[in-house]
Formats: sequence, structure tokens, C-alpha cells
Amino acid sequence: MSVTLLDLGTRPYAEVWELQKSLVEARTKGGAPDTLILVEHEHVVTLGRKTTPENFKPVGVPTFQVERGGDATYHGPGQLVGYPIIKMPVPDVKNFMRSLEEVLIRTAKAFSIDAGRKEGHTGVWVGEKKLASIGVAVTNWVTYHGFALNVSTDLSYFHLIKPCGLDPETMTSMEKLTGKKPEMRLVKSEAVRSFSSVFGVELVTGSFPLPRPLT
Repeated sequence: MSVTLLDLGTRPYAEVWELQKSLVEARTKGGAPDTLILVEHEHVVTLGRKTTPENFKPVGVPTFQVERGGDATYHGPGQLVGYPIIKMPVPDVKNFMRSLEEVLIRTAKAFSIDAGRKEGHTGVWVGEKKLASIGVAVTNWVTYHGFALNVSTDLSYFHLIKPCGLDPETMTSMEKLTGKKPEMRLVKSEAVRSFSSVFGVELVTGSFPLPRPLT
């Protein structure tokens, strides 16, 4: 089984959000393959379905109310964001999210970071610090939205919100944990390797943009 890999570099959130929705519609109708988008975003805050007013204060950063579960989060340079547009063979969202966590745990391990899970909390943790966030939406059993791994992220931006309802100081990055700034291309490479292994698929590089949804 193969999954198309789209490495988009750095792109605005709104553009990639629209691409996700187009791919979900096309995948639902059989007009697009399973796809993994990897991207860095310009500074942006996204608000999940559980965001409450006390967890977000409007400031001068673009903000989007989106379909995924969870609370407010931040995306920006130095953060690896992954959007799997996957038709789940078995409709099990919890298992899908655990699999995404495993991808990021293995990615972190490749950089000598002992990451894991925290009971009662989604995402990837190192002790009491949160390294990666996960939030997905599902339409007709096709997933979208996904994960955000803090590689060399400017963590001060998390103070604009209560990320996932947490104290902003809870957030950490690979750079902060190791004292070194990992190369994004190497982190992407490990994430691709881990995704392929965890999901049992072959990732095949695709082109951008993909065809629009079928009508």
C-alpha cells in the first residue's frame, strides 16, 4: 500500500487548509490517493471544537476556527506539521491518534529524545513537557488535520493562548530539550520513515497541487 507524500515547505495556513478539504472530498469519492502533507506554517493560531474563550485572547496573529477536535494551538516556523488525509480501513479514531503519537515518539527517539505518552492527555510528552500536539477531524472515515511537532519553534508564541488548555510553559521543543537546533530536513526524513513503519505503507513523493475534487 502506498501513500502520496507532499512536502510543501513553508506555506500559509489558509492555503493548506483548503488543500486538505479538497483532498478529503476527492479521497471520499475515490479521486485522490491517501496523502501525507508535511509543511511549516507562517505564524497562526487555530481553534479546535473545544476551544473556550478563556483559552484564547485575540492578538495580532491570523486565527482560524477549524474542524478538528481539541483546543487552541499555535503553528509557526520551526514546527513540523503533518496532515494525513487517510481513508481508515477500520473506523477507529483513537487507534489512529495513538499511531500518530507513535510516529512522533519514534521520530524524537532518532534525536535521542525519550518521548512518550501521558495518561489522560493526547500528544507526545517528555516528562511533564509537551513536545507535540495532535488533533484530527474525520469525514466519511477520511482523516484530516493531524500533528504538530515542535522542532525549533519559538515557544513564546504559545503564550498567546492556553495550548490545549494547558499552561504555555508546558510546551517544549526538540531544540530546547537537546540544546541543539535539529535540521528540519532530517526531522522530516525521520518522520517519513516512522510514518511508513507505523502505518505499514510506502510513501511516494507527489507533486503540488493535486487535482481538485471530483464534481
